[in-house]
Amino acid sequence: MSDTLAGLASIAALVALLALAYRPLGDYMAAVYSSDRHLRAERLVYRLTGVDPRAEQSARSYAVSVVAFSLVGVALLMAMQLAQAHLPFSRGLPGVPFWMSFNTAASFVANTNWQSYAGESTLGFTVQMAGLAVQNFASAAVGMAVAIALIRGFTRTRTGHLGNFWVDLTRGTLRILLPIAAVAAVLLMAGGVVQTFADIPMDTLAGHGQTLTGGPVASQEAIKELGTNGGGFFNANSAHPFENPSGYTNLLEILLILLIPVCLTRTLGTLLGNRRQGLAVLAAMGVLFAVSLAAVTAAEVGARSQAAQAAGAAMEGKETRFGEWASALFAVATTGTSTGAVNASHDSLTPTGGGVVLLNMMFGEVTPGGVGSGIYGILVLAIVAVFIAGLMVGRTPELLGKKIGARQMTYVATYLLITPALVLVGTGVAIALGSTSDAMGNPGGHGFSEVLYAYTSGANNNGSAFGGITVTSDFFQITIGLAMLLGRLVPIVLVLLLAGSLAEQGRVPTTAGTLPTHQPVFVALLVGVVVLFTALTYFPALSLGPLAEALA
Repeated sequence: MSDTLAGLASIAALVALLALAYRPLGDYMAAVYSSDRHLRAERLVYRLTGVDPRAEQSARSYAVSVVAFSLVGVALLMAMQLAQAHLPFSRGLPGVPFWMSFNTAASFVANTNWQSYAGESTLGFTVQMAGLAVQNFASAAVGMAVAIALIRGFTRTRTGHLGNFWVDLTRGTLRILLPIAAVAAVLLMAGGVVQTFADIPMDTLAGHGQTLTGGPVASQEAIKELGTNGGGFFNANSAHPFENPSGYTNLLEILLILLIPVCLTRTLGTLLGNRRQGLAVLAAMGVLFAVSLAAVTAAEVGARSQAAQAAGAAMEGKETRFGEWASALFAVATTGTSTGAVNASHDSLTPTGGGVVLLNMMFGEVTPGGVGSGIYGILVLAIVAVFIAGLMVGRTPELLGKKIGARQMTYVATYLLITPALVLVGTGVAIALGSTSDAMGNPGGHGFSEVLYAYTSGANNNGSAFGGITVTSDFFQITIGLAMLLGRLVPIVLVLLLAGSLAEQGRVPTTAGTLPTHQPVFVALLVGVVVLFTALTYFPALSLGPLAEALA
């Protein structure tokens, strides 16, 4: 089978599997969050934590719960890393340095999973499993809870309540993430992904002894992809054969990355009582994803860069067991969501390919976005779309039966500005420092792209990197750590306040002048808003990095 045919077959299989899961999983998640029934395990959790599952929370109370839960998670994960030498299964490794532990804790709590360390030589099994993997579940469940709270803002009227964060968190973890992750871990182990509690001694072909790092990899890999987290057990991430040994596991991991973000659009339509609305949102996400995939694949397969032309293929930084097609698909899936896992070095992508995956993150992680964050991100952009449409025809903007006024647009505008501010200010300060040039792996436009990519990945909670840059200095540990936390928590607070303001309203009746938001015209408008906003915001920075490199 040719590379082209194999690549197209992989894409077709992925689309077919997502289509099969779309309806049952989407409706199941809608039922999970709308049910009045509490499972026995959930009631036990509520009893142990002192939570009243019948109590509803206001937008502010819900936001305080999310922020408090996240900050406590940062503190606990830092403590585990600092005390690693005293924990069981530490593999004899010392505690993690303070600012690296802060950066790592902020990263995993924020669903970013940016890694400034090599996992196999820095962390023991206890921190990997009881620290990082637990946050992989928790941060994903937080994202889904916030998305459901925003949907309730559209469906509820004349109330200040958005549900109960602790109930949503528990249900998302126990009813959705845990069961799917358990099945996925078994499937990954069947495909050869390692799952041990010890390192692996072996003899090499030359007859020498060697110890390979093992560990509970498959269980962490499953939730790493399913929860759009992305942090690898090994430094090579999903390019490592113990994490991703074959084409089968590669396709399974891409499926896990896209599964919940795609199916949440069905959940959106089901909870709104208008499934065509969910399909419209999916269509907007799908158009952006398809264009991105076509661009990256063409850039990598076409071997248009000077280095690729000299070598005959753009295979630098890619695994031969995957090749250009599967590497491009993985790169687009991971940057179109907030995953950050990689099966190839993004630093080695062609200038066009690297620029497109960077642009995917700048879109705001909405193609289809992270677990939960993709839905609330695209709905915020949908508000901008109806606002622009309202200005064009001289009508008060409305979305899903709710008026969009000055208060809502204040939340939306702040939401849209906070991440670019973190990216551009962080990049500007880093470039202004004389020491940053020593951290760059390359000079010129590519070196600038490495710094821009780092802050874009951190503030957008993606976690992937242009691997050429060294980010172990205290400056990068602190600033990228803050970018990750602020890029996660501030938008969440704004989304919840927006949801509360919508829930307090009554429903606006549909009239002949109401813009239908489930039709192709709105899909095109929404896609245009995503592209236009990103282009106006980031074009100068992109001109100094990937565009300058591509035109050189």
